[in-house]
Amino acid sequence: MKKVGSILVTYKIFPEDIVENFDDLKAKIKAILPEYSEIEGYGTDPVAFGLVALLVQIRFPEDKTGIVDELETALSTIKGVSQVQSFNIRRTSR
Repeated sequence: MKKVGSILVTYKIFPEDIVENFDDLKAKIKAILPEYSEIEGYGTDPVAFGLVALLVQIRFPEDKTGIVDELETALSTIKGVSQVQSFNIRRTSR
């Protein structure tokens, strides 16, 4: 049986306003994740004037087509999120 690789995607999630703590947003992200995906880690990226974007790295099986864009769309519907960008998309063997 051939082992399927993974796709590792980093999403940059811009909040509508300045956020001191991303715990609530992280919980909302976990709630909408597809069952076959997993969060690899979080980070932050200062944008401007106190605004900080949340970085979320998510792993998907490479045989799921369209999932990167589908999740980007789903993330953008979360209350309090102004914009979502996917970047640093790479294939891994794990």
